Amino acid sequence: MALGAAALVGGMATPLPEGQVFELSGHVKRPPARAPREDELLQQRLMALSLQFPGDVGIAVRRLDENWTVSVNGDRPMPQQSVSKLWVSMAILAAADRGELSLDETVTIHKADLSIFHQPIRKYVGDAGYSASLRSLMDGALQQSDNAANDALVRRLGGPFAVQVAIVGRNLDGIRYGPGERAMQTAAAGLSWKPEYSFDRTFWEEREALPAAKRKAALDAYLADPPDAATPLGIVEALSRLQRGDLLSAESTAHMLGVMGGSITGGGRLRAGLPAGWRLAHKTGTGQVMGSLATGYNDVGLVTAPDGRVYAVAVMVGATRQPLQARQAFMVSVARAVAGENPAAASDGAAETEAD
Repeated sequence: MALGAAALVGGMATPLPEGQVFELSGHVKRPPARAPREDELLQQRLMALSLQFPGDVGIAVRRLDENWTVSVNGDRPMPQQSVSKLWVSMAILAAADRGELSLDETVTIHKADLSIFHQPIRKYVGDAGYSASLRSLMDGALQQSDNAANDALVRRLGGPFAVQVAIVGRNLDGIRYGPGERAMQTAAAGLSWKPEYSFDRTFWEEREALPAAKRKAALDAYLADPPDAATPLGIVEALSRLQRGDLLSAESTAHMLGVMGGSITGGGRLRAGLPAGWRLAHKTGTGQVMGSLATGYNDVGLVTAPDGRVYAVAVMVGATRQPLQARQAFMVSVARAVAGENPAAASDGAAETEAD
């Protein structure tokens, strides 16, 4: 028999600690422990994963329908690399919403307009150039992480500063665009841009020919203050607002999310950790590698559960000496944690390209 909030001890009623029930047997019974909420459990799992992974890591996850956010180093600026292509496409669509351009208009890309690193469109650019619609260029930039396609969109907007204006104009805190791929990538390598870097292995050969100390100093300077920096919290806030329709018209919002949903990059990252039936609309980013040091290894996007729950997710690795398979396995584990599954998982080590 329980006596409730007080017990008879020595003939007198003695108050018991709140939440306890004293039985005549003398044992104290405590109420059942409250099961942790989803956000509490996810915070614990993300913290554990980040502590187990050697590197400069930032993670943020927001569940849109319940409006909670969890993070690890969420306010730390990280290099975006090709994640920044999101803001270029956003700026293009915003200009289309204002009637300043049409996605169906075409621009011509010449050999002098080509970029650096991953640019599948290069094979189509002959001596007379190659004409493509803004719509197809956006597909290439977001789905294949094509640097030349993205650069063409930036030129149509008026340059990198126009992208930054679009970011600031929408109050996207914690996000900046930077000077563009050609200037940023060559500076991070200790070089200065020249058109030959768009072709063959010229860039790689000249980068490898630099004294190691000079190249390291340039990469260290980039990592210390990335011109394309963004915080994981800033990115999930921007993705949440995109999903809600706060950044673009309904038509442009649906278009951008649809293109992001067709991305083919980063097959070994977040996508590889999601269970069957879950969907991902995302953008990856991959920075330069020097020896064992990998930089700017990212995947950010909107994860949708089969029951309709939506999570904005940003996983960013600023710098690490972990090999590709370990980086992928870290991303996989985060995705599994978001989906409420056991985070422990292996990755198949899918092939990836530098700076895609």
